[in-house]
Amino acid sequence: MRLIPCPWCGLRDEAEYRYGGEAHVSGAAGADARAGAAWADYLDRSAGPGGLVAERWRHDSGCRRWFNVLRSADSRRILAVGKLGEPPATVGEFGGDP
Repeated sequence: MRLIPCPWCGLRDEAEYRYGGEAHVSGAAGADARAGAAWADYLDRSAGPGGLVAERWRHDSGCRRWFNVLRSADSRRILAVGKLGEPPATVGEFGGDP
């Protein structure tokens, strides 16, 4: 069991969360654009695994709020979390190296 720190609820089991994609990447514009080539392009924009990744997660079984996560793609270790709209979190805020 991996614990993930929700910025509002504190440490909770990973099963309570939903992954929401890479942070700071805009989606395809408009609902109609979410079909076909525009949607495929959006899904393929991921920077790929390795090193630090910034992601959006939602605490589905708790406060139901979205927040940003900084984690090591190599170890899956969560290094920092932050509320949407706040400056991006840094590794030092949560502690440790990747």
